This record gives sequence, C-alpha cells and structure tokens, in this order.
Amino acid sequence: MAEENKGNPESLSRRKFIRNTGFTVGGLAVGGVLGSLLPRTREKDKNETPVKAENFNQALMYFTPEQFRITEAATERIFPKDELGPGAKAVGVAFYIDHQLAGDWGFNAREYMQAPFFKGEKVQGYQGRLKRRDIFDIGLREIQNHSMAVYKKDFTKLTDEEQDAILKDFEGDKVNLTTISPSGFFQMLRSATLEGTYSDPLYGGNKNMDGWKMRKYPGSQMAYTDIIDKDFKKINPQSLKSHMNH
Repeated sequence: MAEENKGNPESLSRRKFIRNTGFTVGGLAVGGVLGSLLPRTREKDKNETPVKAENFNQALMYFTPEQFRITEAATERIFPKDELGPGAKAVGVAFYIDHQLAGDWGFNAREYMQAPFFKGEKVQGYQGRLKRRDIFDIGLREIQNHSMAVYKKDFTKLTDEEQDAILKDFEGDKVNLTTISPSGFFQMLRSATLEGTYSDPLYGGNKNMDGWKMRKYPGSQMAYTDIIDKDFKKINPQSLKSHMNH
C-alpha cells in the first residue's frame, strides 16, 4: 500500500496538511490554531525565494498598548537588567503575561469561581470573584493612577527609583483600593514575571532562551542518553518549539 501511495499527489497533500495543522507532534498544546501558527521545517525548493518568518509570540493578544507598556516597565523593575544578563523587557515577559491573560489562566478556567465568596485565609490563596484578567486590568490602571497622584507623571515616565517606590507601595498595601488587594496584585505580577523569564519560549517569554542561559539550564532536551555516562558537558538549551520544527 505504501508503494501505491508513494507517487499519489492526493496522499502527499494530505500528509502535508496533517503536518501543518500540528497533529503529527501530538497533544493538545500544539494542535489546532497554535500548531498552525508555529513554523515548521520543510524541504527547500532551490527556486524558492527565502521568506523571513514572523515571530507570532511577539504580538499582543489581550493587553492594550498602554497596559503592555506599564507591564513591561513594572516587570523590568521586578527583574531588571544587570551585569549577569538581560531583564524582563528584553526576554519578553510582558508578552508572556499578555498571552496567559488571553487564555485559560486569565479566565481562571480551571478553578471553581462560583458564589458565594468569602474572605479566605492566607494559606487558601485567592478566593474572590474577579478573574486574573480583571485583576490585571484594575491593577495596571491603579499603578497609573497612583503614579499620577504621587509624581504627576505616567508610570512609564518615572525614574527607576520612583517606579520601585510605586511598586513597593503596592507590595506593602499602602495604596487604598476597594476592588483588589494591592499586595495580592503585586505578588501575582511578580510570580508571572518569574514564570515569563524562565518558561519555555513557546509561551512568549524567555526570548532566545536567555532566561535559561543565565541559569545554565538545558531546557527541553529530548534525551541525555548520548552524554549521561560521560563527564560533565555544557549543552546549549533547547525549547519545545525547536523539537516541533523537526
């Protein structure tokens, strides 16, 4: 049967369609729309003009441009650039947070969110009715409002020290808010910043795997069988995306 289909254009076209829609790599994480957005390697035509692929991870899915700029500035103060490597802005943390808010994490889709709501103990975590995307909408707006109230300037126009002071006010619950917990929002922003720095680049952050490189983390290696019985060897990190391209 394989020999009969070898030269069949319909069969070849079908295999190409299956590959491009992401089903051949398996799992829901890379199937469907996401799978179709990720570039895949294919046989090169010698007459084909090379086309530079777009980086679909560097595109907004939820934030407004203003929200994105505030997030980018705030996360850079939480994880700033220094002599050891790039900061949150350079590794694309704001894009990671934007993409998470556009998906299940932002909708609290895997959590029970039905009333009645009670003030929970600290060990219980967040117990409110607002979704994470709502909390970020309010939190980013209040960062801007607090910045205008204290310094009469947009948060993105403040000096590093002034931005730190605004964020510390949120961390210490020194901002009078009735809708959300200032410290709760800050902790959520901080956690998302670290996740975006060290998560697989497939999810929008850790651009060029720079977060992993700073930690000398090998990333998503398929196996270590070729080096496991040898002396220590430094290897270049790999992302899930690189495996999907093969």
